[in-house]
Amino acid sequence: MTATPTTLDLDELEQHRRELTGYCYRMLGSGFEADDAVQETMVRAWKAFDSFEGRSSVRSWLYRIATNVCLDLLRGRERRARPMELGPARPPEEKYLAATLPEHAWVSPIADTRVLPEDADPAEIAAARETIRLAFVTALQHLPPKQRAVLILCEVLRWHANEVAELLDTTTTAVNSALQRARATLADVHAGESTAAVDVDPARRDLLARYVDAFERYDISTLVTLLHDDAVQSMPPYAMWLRGAEHIGQWMLGPGAGCRGSKLIPTVANGCPAFGQYRVDPEGGHKPWALQVLEISGDRIVEFHAFLDTDLFAAFGLPTHLPE
Repeated sequence: MTATPTTLDLDELEQHRRELTGYCYRMLGSGFEADDAVQETMVRAWKAFDSFEGRSSVRSWLYRIATNVCLDLLRGRERRARPMELGPARPPEEKYLAATLPEHAWVSPIADTRVLPEDADPAEIAAARETIRLAFVTALQHLPPKQRAVLILCEVLRWHANEVAELLDTTTTAVNSALQRARATLADVHAGESTAAVDVDPARRDLLARYVDAFERYDISTLVTLLHDDAVQSMPPYAMWLRGAEHIGQWMLGPGAGCRGSKLIPTVANGCPAFGQYRVDPEGGHKPWALQVLEISGDRIVEFHAFLDTDLFAAFGLPTHLPE
């Protein structure tokens, strides 16, 4: 008869859920898919727990399962991307919106609380934030799946090459070779070109407060002054994106004017300040519209990404409706 894992054993599996979610998110580029992959990992582990021989740690065993789940999901599919990779910036005209892209085509955000360590020191948390930034996760998608796993395990999670070789059933030499190729690819796609801050110091808190005030009053002339001259705005699932504070301002006063009267609820996504944006609900109050993720450099906002996917609100623990 197959033995059933004890409650303690199941708790031991569950205590790794957060870090596994971070690993699967970096592999897959989607918070929703990461959740599914971790759940499948836990199911496979639960079913196979009686055959676990203890030759490696439970953690290493779970990472092996999670890697296989992710590789299965990635087999034969095109990589996820951000709008900036799909074509040139467009003028701020509604005709360029065109059709939406399916969810599996674009990198989606994830809440910091779902993937970052809870009890680590500040330096470790800051480093972890950098590895879930949208630009970095997007760059990872350029790597073949096994190279992606090698780079995340070695560079992000700091596993030794021989440990990764054991997990992937390959040699240390092969791991080191894959790591070298992965690093070269990331250098080519400029993974580290964004310089957004991970810690929100008093000056940046003031910038964010002024941003919220300007957005909620829909004072676009003031809001534009908070943007870098070459700031970028994207609106997944649309492929269209804008470059330049002037164009962003024109968009918000033109096709985007339906955002007038919105309310913003703060959160954190991908190591950056974020907001749940709620538009006016004709039936009263405000309803979910977009999850905004801001990237800041110095004293200006350099990237403004509005994810028009209201399913993200539940994933971020945001209200489903705001009263009057």
